Amino acid sequence: MATYKLVLIRCGDSTWNLENHFSSWYDANLILVGHEEAKRGGQALRDASYEFDICFPSREESDQTLWTVLDAIDQMRLPVLRTWCLKEWHYEGLTVLNKAETAAKHGEAQVKIWRRSYDVPSPPMEPTILFYSNNSKNCRYADLTEDQLSSGESLKEIVPQIKEGKWVLTAGHGNSLWGIVKHLEGLSEEAIMEVNLPTGIRIVYELEKNLKPIKPMQFLGDEATVHKAMEAVAAQGKAKK
Repeated sequence: MATYKLVLIRCGDSTWNLENHFSSWYDANLILVGHEEAKRGGQALRDASYEFDICFPSREESDQTLWTVLDAIDQMRLPVLRTWCLKEWHYEGLTVLNKAETAAKHGEAQVKIWRRSYDVPSPPMEPTILFYSNNSKNCRYADLTEDQLSSGESLKEIVPQIKEGKWVLTAGHGNSLWGIVKHLEGLSEEAIMEVNLPTGIRIVYELEKNLKPIKPMQFLGDEATVHKAMEAVAAQGKAKK
């Protein structure tokens, strides 16, 4: 019997998703499709009678996704705690680059490693790049030291925080969710690279007292919609034909 339930929410499509950019820590806004994804996901949670106690978003897209979901389930007054630790993997030197163009230049296999690998960091971002100063001068990170404003990071640095039970994730991003899924399901480095987590689909885990899944992740949504969303995520890192 389940002791806990964990719902993972991947933020809906944003302006940079639409243009197929590596978002990294850039705060892009949701597009209409992203809001509709979040609303459908919220309706699925409402239909399944889910009620929450606390929410943990990380940046603009997850904030907008979260508020849309909470509105759909009529739980707008829930306490919300924001943390940079749940932000997407910092893509560093890949930030703003087009994924398809990068795949054409470096190969789809290499881009897949950069996007999904557990312990291979992206090319570092030089301090002279605009997006570096966007992070270092952002008031959200005012209490971070220079070495915490990473110029290259991997999921290997995030997983220990999850293992310590410091955070319960509600709204996050592709790579932060991949890290949680990898840990919960005990997936190998190779296996996690093949997992496509769709936007706008609620991912539910039932956990026993030691926070181990009783069964694999469940998606709240019809099979055709989930499959289509997974295919869209898989196609992002492929070169255009």
